[in-house]
Amino acid sequence: MGVTLMRPIDELVKVDAGMVSRALFADEEIFRAEIDRIFSKAWLFVGHESLVPNPDDYFVSRMGTDSVILTRDRQGKIQVLLNSCAHRGMALCRYDHGNNRTFTCPYHGWSFSTDGNLVERPGELVGVPGFATHYMSELDKKQWGLKSVAQIYNYKGAIWATWDKDAAPFLDYIGDMTYYLDSALDHRDGREGESEVIGGVQKWRIPCNWKFAPENFIGDKHHDISHRSVDLVGIGPSGGKGRRDFTENRVCVAFPNLGHGSIGRLPHTEEMAYSSQFQNHPVVEQYYREVYEARVKRLGDSKRVSPHAVGTIFPNMSFHAHQPRTLAVFHPISATEMEMWRMYLIDKDAPEEVKEAARHYYLRYSGPGGLTESDDMENWSGATEACKGAASQQLYFNYQMGIGHSKPATGLRDAVYNDYSEENARGFYRRWAQFMNGLSWDELNPREVPIEAAL
Repeated sequence: MGVTLMRPIDELVKVDAGMVSRALFADEEIFRAEIDRIFSKAWLFVGHESLVPNPDDYFVSRMGTDSVILTRDRQGKIQVLLNSCAHRGMALCRYDHGNNRTFTCPYHGWSFSTDGNLVERPGELVGVPGFATHYMSELDKKQWGLKSVAQIYNYKGAIWATWDKDAAPFLDYIGDMTYYLDSALDHRDGREGESEVIGGVQKWRIPCNWKFAPENFIGDKHHDISHRSVDLVGIGPSGGKGRRDFTENRVCVAFPNLGHGSIGRLPHTEEMAYSSQFQNHPVVEQYYREVYEARVKRLGDSKRVSPHAVGTIFPNMSFHAHQPRTLAVFHPISATEMEMWRMYLIDKDAPEEVKEAARHYYLRYSGPGGLTESDDMENWSGATEACKGAASQQLYFNYQMGIGHSKPATGLRDAVYNDYSEENARGFYRRWAQFMNGLSWDELNPREVPIEAAL
């Protein structure tokens, strides 16, 4: 814990009372501590494997405030490396994506490789100008490779990584939140994974604290008042009234010991009835009807949640499993600025007409030009601005909705639910406090904490 905070964490976050200090959303000292204690330790979403489909492909991503290279090596394995030359720190990759057999620094020409036939570990230094004449062949190349993440996990195409070699295994870290993440990553016919990113990655900056966005998606079911004007406009998948052509009764599902949460259905074994959504797109309607029927047959009576969830994986990744089907990540820039990325998913083998119809809808709905995202950006930036003043930072936000009224979520480990509740947000800030208090992974292990103690 390299950053010392003036105010105790337990004073900043009073989860049992449903109170979170406004200082969390504007204080630079707290921000620096978050980078040190959370983003250097937690599992972070880096990207999707479809962004690097071929050997030597790379995609420049971020982990906290660090630029990283997501790449597929010549053996087909996904790697994540710090995008900083070991010599003088220059960024090796300055384009968002590309294909390089080696990563060569434009400053002094040091070159690094991920080819397992040439090097013992990813990012090893393989080329140094003047190695024989200037360094007299004495430079130990094996000691000056690129920094690699400590652990990496490919979950159904979504790539996760952590800098902490002692971090809990990814599946322990995410727990049964996998059911809700699956609803975004899996093919609509029930096959595991089999999705791809279409239309590139949208990136834009918002003058807001990074925590407002994941909190928005984790279970803030009651903020739809913000989108009433959009609900009156026909931007749904079929061009009908509203933002979506399909809605259902969903509940707030929280994992208080993990910091994750979702707005979705509880696990069930029967698929809900098919509902037509694409009346104006016959080819699209036929496709989704066919994959629905295939899903019913494939999944049978196995446990699943509907493919219409919204959720957040602590700390900074969220997803929409329904239309628009997206993965979102909120990169911290400063205490009052974040960079938001949207990756739009579609079934990998869907017909082009289906992909094109989805792409057009995604752009109407999400992103910096999307009508719904515009509402959210106004909310988050306005709330951040309200946290900057000296008087404001002495106040707390209220997270008291539903305290003490959550019920165990049948079919999920260590989960609770309620129709309307801020338990999801309380769980997020409980987890935030645990990381900020510098707990070890043994202490962070949710299997050791009774869920009753978390409510």
